[in-house]
Amino acid sequence: MKAKHSQLNYFLALYILFILFSNIFFSQDKSNNNKEIKESGHYNNSAYKELDSELPTPNSYRTASGAPGKDYYQQKADYVMDIELDENKQTINGIETITYHNFSPDKLEYLWVQLDQNEKRTDSPGKLSDQTNKAPRLSADKFSQNYIEQNPDFGFNIEYIKDSNGKALSYTINHTMMRIDLEKPLLPNEKFIFKIKWNYLINDYIKFGGRSGYEHFPTDNNNVYVIAQFFPRMAVYNDVEGWQNLQFWGSSEFALPFGDYKVNITLPADYVINGTGTITNLKENLTSEQYNRWLKATKTYDSPVLIINEQEARIAETKKSITKKTWKFDAKNVRDFAFSASRKFIWDAMAVKLEGKDVMAISLYPKEGNPLWEKYSTRVVAHTLKEYSKMTFAYPYEKAISVHAHWQGMEYPMICWNYGRPDPDGKYSDATKFGMISVIIHEVGHNYFPMIVNSDERQWTWMDEGLNSFLQFITEQNMHVSFPNEFSLDKNYPSKRGFPKDIVDYMSMNQEALQPIMTQGDFITNLGANAYGKPAIGLNILRTTVLGKDLFDFSFKTYANRWKFKHPTPADFFRTMEDASGTDLDWFFRGWFYTTDFCDIGIKKVTPFILQYSESKEKATGRWVSEENVMFDFKENPEINPTDYTKFKEIAEFVEKLPNESKSKLKNPKYFYEVEFERPGKLIMPIISKFIFEDGTSQEIRFPYLVWRKNEHRNLTKFFAFEKKLKEIIIDAKLETADIDTQNNSWKSDK
Repeated sequence: MKAKHSQLNYFLALYILFILFSNIFFSQDKSNNNKEIKESGHYNNSAYKELDSELPTPNSYRTASGAPGKDYYQQKADYVMDIELDENKQTINGIETITYHNFSPDKLEYLWVQLDQNEKRTDSPGKLSDQTNKAPRLSADKFSQNYIEQNPDFGFNIEYIKDSNGKALSYTINHTMMRIDLEKPLLPNEKFIFKIKWNYLINDYIKFGGRSGYEHFPTDNNNVYVIAQFFPRMAVYNDVEGWQNLQFWGSSEFALPFGDYKVNITLPADYVINGTGTITNLKENLTSEQYNRWLKATKTYDSPVLIINEQEARIAETKKSITKKTWKFDAKNVRDFAFSASRKFIWDAMAVKLEGKDVMAISLYPKEGNPLWEKYSTRVVAHTLKEYSKMTFAYPYEKAISVHAHWQGMEYPMICWNYGRPDPDGKYSDATKFGMISVIIHEVGHNYFPMIVNSDERQWTWMDEGLNSFLQFITEQNMHVSFPNEFSLDKNYPSKRGFPKDIVDYMSMNQEALQPIMTQGDFITNLGANAYGKPAIGLNILRTTVLGKDLFDFSFKTYANRWKFKHPTPADFFRTMEDASGTDLDWFFRGWFYTTDFCDIGIKKVTPFILQYSESKEKATGRWVSEENVMFDFKENPEINPTDYTKFKEIAEFVEKLPNESKSKLKNPKYFYEVEFERPGKLIMPIISKFIFEDGTSQEIRFPYLVWRKNEHRNLTKFFAFEKKLKEIIIDAKLETADIDTQNNSWKSDK
């Protein structure tokens, strides 16, 4: 009799739950239908609104799936350059021949060329575009530089521009862009060959700033050069923008076409140099011993081999050659070219095996970088190549170079500049060590985004910085794979961008200081948080909380492979992620990328109930009872159909006929709770609920993002039945959603 009584209790609870939800649903629907319409209509402003109105219409160039279309095209620019670096005059002198291939269906009446060094000219309008105020303290040299000295006039000096026949071409310079007028339009599938001769003064980037230039070391009177944006470079022409000729204001980076490069660089004979592409005369420019060390490095996979050690570098920096030497580089299918040079360099390298192919991880650094750089740099380069290749594609180039450059963090194909300098006595803090490791991962990682997956940095900063910062986070969290003696799963790397909690302070700021991620980079107030941190953390949430790692990783890899060596747009990324995952993500991309909305989900109210019932021959009475009131009484509430004793008897008889195995799985809920969730923040997110019971056990229920679809602008309730008494509820216990206010994220029973 006791067992049967328990079964009646169980099914009575189920039945009342059904009546409860049915009554609430139909009563709400009825009240809404009968409501007098007093307000005017409105557009669909829902957070669930499809992104179609925000994205360009799919076409034969870019498909609705996010893949390149049958008519997709991209231009090509090939360069042959002869460069000379003069360390006495601090100048770059160059002659380049550009072969521009028009693979578009359009005829081009002119070409646009980028002159990024012009951003440093004394008459640059960029110098007037930033806010300035009185600095509280200035050193004497900085005060003199800012207010007394006549600063050098940097920027390109164009000596001539000629066509392949030697005829001068008409051109117009507009700040950092130069238009070259053609005598006749360049037709589809035609190419145009022209030559530019130029020179410019190299800047001391420690003093004058910039992503390129040199650092002077007064103790030994030598320089370390990190040279980029040093030649007139073709702008991008495509199906989206036409000519991408936005000015360079010093912040938003570069949009460049792919091409082949042959570059000859002449400089003092005792300099060590490396850069984009294959050094075709490496053997001639190294001593026989150095070259043999290089050959050894190409077959060494466990630790770096020193091609030039510190002792040799110290000797080299005490002398200055009066002769010159030319280094020859050959690079295929790259979007840019950069190099670094100094007589101070230590050089080490090791091989990395990636899907059966050997890639060289390389570092160049002066003695001032040791012992930190010799211990970590090249090994971190190798680790980065392995981890990024897992998430995207096998690294296609022959090498990746990390160059020590004070206060720098900048990337180019196959080479990057990275900060992280120990104290003069060789000691360094954890902050210096982790800062150096992180910047190496980040800048080497840029080989994938945007050097290969070639997005438009000038327009959409987040497409390279955000995606790269996301992969940087994964690479950092996997440091234990390559550095098991220093890191483990339990004590891993102290990443600063990647965990959702890391973006809470930014998303909590005054809305006047925020812009959506989908903002052109020059107009973003807080570039680091907006274009690096927020998209990286958004992708981490998408991977771990929304899609799951399997679906996300497949989709992300699909995007990377669809668009490697091509020019993707945000729409191509958004559409590919949906297409490959089979999941509607418009709500996520709209909220996280197109708005400044924030996540704040909490618990408004929890009402506990117990079930009381009585049985008689004529009627069965059931009711929900709380400490405050009686919710439903079948006997007294005329709106609810009464249930007679015969119905419960039928249920009991049905249960008796179930197999014993099924009977053993029946639940016997005793405690019932109505939970009202609130969403002060407009950002749609799943509700991740952890229910903790009095006996110490817990249960997690993850409500999908759709839970808000009928309650988008108001609170929602959920009714729960448990066999154990509830002690506590916590929302987002693991801080997965970047919830900006956790004070409303929990409820505790007062009994």
